[in-house]
Amino acid sequence: MDATTKRPDSSLALAPPNADQLAADIARMGPREAAELLSDLTDAQALDILQRVNPALIGEILPEMSEGRRAKLLLAGPYALTHQWTLNQTFPEDTVGRLMEPPTAVFGPADTVGEVSNRVRELVKKIFVTYCFVCDDNGRLVGIVTMRDLLVADDSQKLSDVMLKNPFFLRPSTPLMDAMKLVLNRHYPIYPMCDDDGKLIGLVRGQAMFEQQAYEISAQAGSMVGVDKEERMTTPAARAFIFRHPWLQLNLATAFLAAFVVGMFQDTINKIVILAVFLPVLAGQSGNTGCQALAVTLRGMTLGELKKGMEWPRVVREAYLGALNGAFVGVTAGAGMYVTARIQHNENALTLSIIVFMAMTLACIISGVSGVTIPLALRKLGFDPATASSIFLTTATDVVSMGTFLLLATLLLLR
Repeated sequence: MDATTKRPDSSLALAPPNADQLAADIARMGPREAAELLSDLTDAQALDILQRVNPALIGEILPEMSEGRRAKLLLAGPYALTHQWTLNQTFPEDTVGRLMEPPTAVFGPADTVGEVSNRVRELVKKIFVTYCFVCDDNGRLVGIVTMRDLLVADDSQKLSDVMLKNPFFLRPSTPLMDAMKLVLNRHYPIYPMCDDDGKLIGLVRGQAMFEQQAYEISAQAGSMVGVDKEERMTTPAARAFIFRHPWLQLNLATAFLAAFVVGMFQDTINKIVILAVFLPVLAGQSGNTGCQALAVTLRGMTLGELKKGMEWPRVVREAYLGALNGAFVGVTAGAGMYVTARIQHNENALTLSIIVFMAMTLACIISGVSGVTIPLALRKLGFDPATASSIFLTTATDVVSMGTFLLLATLLLLR
């Protein structure tokens, strides 16, 4: 019942330092660039390198290869290994099933400690063995044996007598963040992966889980402004342009919306020129308020803190915080407007300062609410909540802050 994976023939593979360096380089590349690099290597070299990177990366790189190259590579590798790679791709992105490695050191409950010890001595010459996994005749995981228990047990004992029964395992369809919560207080180096029938179908390393989660978190900041998570420092400029430019066009379209709102009050600006000085102040301050709410909301989604039914309390909370922040900042901004207007001998200095205070308060309330509702709406529509959230948020805050400011000035000073 032992399923092992061997590295390709060492005579064809790269020397370890070179393979490790190439694996590190591939981990920093986008999937397409990594696939192109591997396509220039021999099958044995490519297989050797792929076994040194996070399994999640393999699931992204293989689809970028040409169909012929991918098929040739999968045929060249050990069946247990390549079958595992293919199986991993059947699970949704961001699930722990994408991180599986082939199950190794698998034995039966009737195997004796002496027999298993001899087989483990051979296995460790090819692979690193942490635990022995005990499965019944149907492949269901029934126990785990640690190296310590194997060492101190009598050779004549059966694994069923020394194994840890009802072992903890993960399901491959579990989202990565949920899996991280399950293993938070366990700190095992390797976790068995079982299907709904309890059959052992793979292993996942704790290190791989934490690496992948760190990558997902690092990609979130770029997603907020329309940078694809596939883009890396080594991504060619032409490909980076393809990733970024559509979002810039979208950002331009939303900027035109804000410009249209300002244009509606062109006569007001012409008559009260001082208003133009404070437009970027309002837009910038309310935008920052919204980004604060957005950051907290996205972090809550990532950590699983924002559960169903908590949306409305979050909206109310951010509206309250927006009102507080807007009021205090509004006082300062209003004072700035008052001083500026007095320097210019504007007879409406007090009214202008009140308008700034009111517009700032309202804009910060709306921006705080937008920072919660925009990612929630994107998730509801089936999109990544972080995807270009910042672009939509900026539009909302610009339109509300500048529109409110100019509308109040029109109503209170020109009518």
